[in-house]
Amino acid sequence: MPKDYSQERIKVPRFNEESGFYTTPERSKIMGKIRGKNTKPELAFRKALYAAGYRYRIDYKKLIGKPDIALKKYKTVIFIDGEYWHGYNWEERKPKIKTNRDFWIAKIERNIQRDQEVNRELKQIGFTVFRFWESEVKKELTHCLQKVIAHLQSVAVND
Repeated sequence: MPKDYSQERIKVPRFNEESGFYTTPERSKIMGKIRGKNTKPELAFRKALYAAGYRYRIDYKKLIGKPDIALKKYKTVIFIDGEYWHGYNWEERKPKIKTNRDFWIAKIERNIQRDQEVNRELKQIGFTVFRFWESEVKKELTHCLQKVIAHLQSVAVND
């Protein structure tokens, strides 16, 4: 990511007991079960994309942001973002955070900021970026897939 940020980077406080943050073993167990990759919406999208005849890389580490799905041939990447972690409807949800507000608000706002930085960098190197919310993929998988396939077909025609 660029060293010269266009806006001030959000600082996320460390999650430690000295700062008043603590976790119970039960909370730790719950948080440990949260998936970062291979979520159900991701798997459903990948399965549908594969069935449509497109081959891709998953969690492609060679690109900034490690996209969930990368189609190098078409210079296209797809992210399927979780609503909580990536700030879906953030201005409405932000006041509802009750515990560890300093940490969670900074954490989610930094995630939003990082997503914007990643989008900008990928576009600069010529990639098309699609970002879908998990709920959007769950409810409207065919619509999301059609958007991507229409783009891929237009890229294939232009080649």
